[in-house]
Amino acid sequence: MQYKNIHIHFTDSGSGKAIVLLHGFLENTSMWKNIAPTLSKQYRVIAIDLLGHGKTESLGYIHTMHDMAEIVEAVLNHLDISKSIIIGHSMGGYVALAYAENHLEKVAGLCLMNSTAEADSEERKLNRDRAIKAVKQNHKTFVSMAVANLFATKSRENLNLAIEFVKNEALKTPLQGIIAALEGMKIRPDKTDFFKSAPIKKLLILGKKDPVLNFENTKNHVKNSNVNIVEFPDGHMSHIENENNFLQEIMHFIENI
Repeated sequence: MQYKNIHIHFTDSGSGKAIVLLHGFLENTSMWKNIAPTLSKQYRVIAIDLLGHGKTESLGYIHTMHDMAEIVEAVLNHLDISKSIIIGHSMGGYVALAYAENHLEKVAGLCLMNSTAEADSEERKLNRDRAIKAVKQNHKTFVSMAVANLFATKSRENLNLAIEFVKNEALKTPLQGIIAALEGMKIRPDKTDFFKSAPIKKLLILGKKDPVLNFENTKNHVKNSNVNIVEFPDGHMSHIENENNFLQEIMHFIENI
């Protein structure tokens, strides 16, 4: 579909309750290839390529999480979907939060998967700037290192084929898409209070050895709230590192909404 003169790519399969899948940074709809077919046996599953990723074009030098959320809204309006359950991986979780905050009446449930409602720390912002420099210098090296760093050490030894697939898909992300997402993530506002207080079903999926997110910090930020937490033993890529258990938890979450 067209949106503000650019092409937005999404997939739409199955029927029933609408489930929206939002990929992370350097990912695209292909990340759901082992998840979406199972979910679409019972539900209507919409997976969206976010701005500057996959087959969706870039909109500008910065893609804020709000900008990304507005393409989600455009796709759901296009498909005439008035209520959905949103599952966002990493950056997709930031987008899911931005969408839910602006369109809460359209969200039945929200799952942040290897993600956080917190804003970037000052150190994290500096790392984003370093990443922008690195990707401008050598796109391929940056992507290869960034992808390897998403997995727990043990997974890097055991999941070579899966990691290679993720890397090849990540290399398709254009330079502009990478930089615009890094700039957008860097300036995103903190949504911890919103996530804790939003009157919808919420799930936070975390990896204990996540190299990207601090497991204990992220967990503590939603303490004393009705956010349900699921912990896995590995890294940032729960849908690959803990695929079967991940799918069970997602199905359980959806069934209870």
